[in-house]
Amino acid sequence: MTESKVDKRLKRLADSGLCCVENASRYASELKELADKGISKENASRKRKAFKALADATRLRILGLLLTREMCVCEVMVALDLTQPTASHHLRILETIGLVKDRKEGKWVFYKLSNSNLVESLLKVDFS
Repeated sequence: MTESKVDKRLKRLADSGLCCVENASRYASELKELADKGISKENASRKRKAFKALADATRLRILGLLLTREMCVCEVMVALDLTQPTASHHLRILETIGLVKDRKEGKWVFYKLSNSNLVESLLKVDFS
């Protein structure tokens, strides 16, 4: 949006009496600073990735399983009726956002929650 359009919109807002704006350009700058204080573009991007990872029912179910104890990939596969590549894919996504961590023991890979309190809080939220 060009500066003149911003000035015109903010001037119309001021003229409506709903907002006290003396200098539209300065007010526009203040609004942009306010947005960055709330959440920066970079931080919003990181959070978007985490929320996207949590927007999958299978991954939420995996987190629920891992709340009980550490599990091998094969245990997750059996519990949720997944193939090995699918289970590993979901676990890798959860690991990427920092909710789970892995431990290798020979050929076996075990996963556990990196922050069980956070996961428990996330899973307790009731949206009904």
